[in-house]
Amino acid sequence: MNRLDELEARSIYVLREAFARLNRLALLWSLGKDSNVMIWLARKAFFGHVPFPVMHVDTGKKFPEMYAFRDRYAVEWNLDLKLEPCPGIEEVDQTLPPAARSAARKTEGLKRALQKHGFDGLIAGIRRDEEPTRAKERVFSPRGNQGAWNVREQPPEFWDQFNASLPLGTHMRIHPILQWTEYDIWAYTQREKIPVISLYFAKNGKRYRSLGDQDITSPVASSAADIPEILTELRATDVPERAGRAMDHEAEDSFERLRVAGYL
Repeated sequence: MNRLDELEARSIYVLREAFARLNRLALLWSLGKDSNVMIWLARKAFFGHVPFPVMHVDTGKKFPEMYAFRDRYAVEWNLDLKLEPCPGIEEVDQTLPPAARSAARKTEGLKRALQKHGFDGLIAGIRRDEEPTRAKERVFSPRGNQGAWNVREQPPEFWDQFNASLPLGTHMRIHPILQWTEYDIWAYTQREKIPVISLYFAKNGKRYRSLGDQDITSPVASSAADIPEILTELRATDVPERAGRAMDHEAEDSFERLRVAGYL
């Protein structure tokens, strides 16, 4: 069994464990490469059908290509798609820097969606290699009654034994692709022929490696116009995956403040 087979099998195991042990699950769909792989894995885990809602917490500021992708594949993949809006920027923590404040709208939108639907489990496509704060995460990660994450009190996870018990009013974040890398995501996307948003491919010497809101996301210099070229580029580059995210260039603690408050 090669690395991609091992990663796939473990992620499918995590998805099935979450489905068996939690009452109301939803999968968070950001429309990017990671959450598209996650939907693909869920379809494999449950024989071609995702048996729980797929939720897009929408800032209203994504790229047009992302909305077109969502609308097309929600139908083609027969997803139970739930669209949840984010509040205005005036309703979030005003002490955050500008880009982090914009991103914090998703946290507030997610809290409201949780209250609306009563989900006790949210499947999220984060990876440990993507950002230092995310490296501290667990596969099954409990959240407080306001979505808060206590980074200093993480449950132990030995031999893939996960604690899914929750106090009333809290929820669990489940991270099936936590151990994957950016390279793994692209290699698996190529192997499985998973649809990809065109913004990831170079045009006029630039491409997006990470997709967020239009006003706080920028492309990076690149000539990689297809997946084999992206894989070649990733073997050599020392540019961080989130180099185009404005939030990552603001105050040093911005991202951790967001995640402690419930950000993905």
